[in-house]
Formats: sequence, structure tokens, C-alpha cells
Amino acid sequence: MFQQSKPRSTFGSAINIAELIYHGSVRSVRKTHGNAFMALLINMLQTIIFVMAFYFMFIILGLRGAGISGDFMVYIMTGVFLFMTHVKTLGAVSGAEGPTSPMMQHAPMNTAIVICSAMVSALYIQILSLFVILFAYDVLVNPDLLEDIHDPVGCMAMLLLAWFTGAAIGMVFLALRPWFPTPVSIISTIYQRANMIASGKMFVANTLPPAMLKLFDWNPLFHAIDQSRGYAFINYNPRNSNWEYAFILGVVLMMIGLMGEFYTRKKASASWAARR
Repeated sequence: MFQQSKPRSTFGSAINIAELIYHGSVRSVRKTHGNAFMALLINMLQTIIFVMAFYFMFIILGLRGAGISGDFMVYIMTGVFLFMTHVKTLGAVSGAEGPTSPMMQHAPMNTAIVICSAMVSALYIQILSLFVILFAYDVLVNPDLLEDIHDPVGCMAMLLLAWFTGAAIGMVFLALRPWFPTPVSIISTIYQRANMIASGKMFVANTLPPAMLKLFDWNPLFHAIDQSRGYAFINYNPRNSNWEYAFILGVVLMMIGLMGEFYTRKKASASWAARR
């Protein structure tokens, strides 16, 4: 309150913002537990259990042969990790603290810092989980795992695309949440649950007939997952998807979300919640 603000250089301001985002990301990750190691472990376990559940479900149902010719675990992970990254980022951004949060009363904080922290923390957890599972699978099961993945850089780019589109959709929900809290919460939950099927992580897009393809090609996550399998497997060429659609849609939704959040930040009031 009584601290005198001093003008900073552009580089100094960038460092200060990066430091705020770092501390916000740590706070977001450690919400689940007071111990830092346990907080990371709890966040990672959900992703690990999800991967293993799908692995055994495909084996039990006899769907292993329906995948792409290649390492079956890579097929599972290209679907599950992109799905988890997309959904977790969407939930983190749409549930970020708004302009009326008590945290916004602290001078260095603003909604941009909170949103960036939510995005970074979600990406950090998913990438950490990815490397842990890949390392364990490479050591215990398949020592030639890295050789089986045709283009690891392309796969990582598609993971980042799923993260970006999740953040973009989450921004739209975040901008609408103060105006319509209950409907937005319901729609967000429905979208996340629908992506269990609509993301296309359980089947190969090239095998879908045109009538079925229309049910999925609206979804940017569907395109990201199918393209990631094209980068992961040398013998799979995705014909029914393209990453440009997902990227352009993500940019458009991000711009809409940013404009909506700016407008909402100017109009939102703490009294709105008191009347509900």
C-alpha cells in the first residue's frame, strides 16, 4: 500500500511478469497438497491411471488390432495425453480467479497473470507426466521406444496445439462465467465429458466413413490427435484432419475470449455473487 512504484525498463517488466507467472503456477500446482512432491504426484497419478485404464480396456475388449500398426502404447498415449492436456487446460483457465477475486486486490496481480499461470501449470503437469510414463515404458518394456516414434518434434507440437486450443476455449468460458455462472459451468462440464468420445482418441480417423466423420471434424482436439498419430507412426498418413483448422480456430477463440475477458473485467462486480 505504501510502497512507491518505480518505472521499470521493458526487460525489467518482462522479468517481473515472468516471476509472477512462476509463483502463480507453483501456487496452482500445490493447491492439492501442502507438500510439493505429493502435490506433483497426485496430479500425475490421474494421468498415469487414465493411460493404464485405457491400455487394459483396449486389451480386454480386443480392440488392440483396431489401432495403427506400430507400438500400441504410443497409440494410446497420443490420444490420452492430448485429451488430458486439452481438458485440464480448459478447466484450469475457465476456473481461474476472476477480476473480483481477493487475489486481485494485491497490486502486482491481475487476471492476465492468473490466466497465464493456469495455462503454464496445466502444461507443466502434463509434460512431466508424459516424460515419467515414457521413461518408465522405455526402461521396463520397450527399449527402442524413441526409435518407434517417427517424429517426436511433431508429436510435441500437436500436444502444444491441444494445450493452446484448450486454453482458447477456456478463455471464452472464463469471459462468460461472471455473467452466466451456472450455464457456463454446465456447458464446460458437458464439453469435457463429450470429448471422451468426440476427441477421437479411441479410434483412427482414416477408418471413419464420411457420415461418421461429420460428427467429429468440428472438434479441434480431434484434428490434433489424428495429426499427432501421423507424426508418431511412419505408416499412417492422416487424410481426414489438418492441424491448420485447429490452430486457426484456437486463435479466433483466444481473441474472442480476450476481448470478452477485457469487457467483463471492466463491468464485473463482487455484488453479482451476493445476489445469487
